[in-house]
Amino acid sequence: MVFSLDAKSGVPFYRQIIEQVKFAVARGDLKPGDQLPTVRQLAVDISINPNTVIRAYRELELEGLLETQQGSGTYVSEKQPEIDAVERQRMLDQIVTELLARASGYGFTLDDVLDGVRQRKEESS
Repeated sequence: MVFSLDAKSGVPFYRQIIEQVKFAVARGDLKPGDQLPTVRQLAVDISINPNTVIRAYRELELEGLLETQQGSGTYVSEKQPEIDAVERQRMLDQIVTELLARASGYGFTLDDVLDGVRQRKEESS
């Protein structure tokens, strides 16, 4: 799994890590028993403080989504994530906000974006 953090999103890095792990598990990209990067390795890979990774992993562990085995690593547990409607809506809002910000940065209007989404949808149907 490749983690990607957005410093401009306003979402704390530890929350971004948590959300990415949850959605990777929900999509099946991460399966029970899969090992996550070590705290140190992930911190180096995405250039953040190791305490941020520790906080994300700890919260995921408290939710039962990760299991840490001392000396062995951090693994995805058998539990499936519960992503409630509020969290799903917040994530969608974040995606839409980022999409519109990037599009306007390139000079596209909302209508251009909507036309592009409709065209993409038709192509995938």
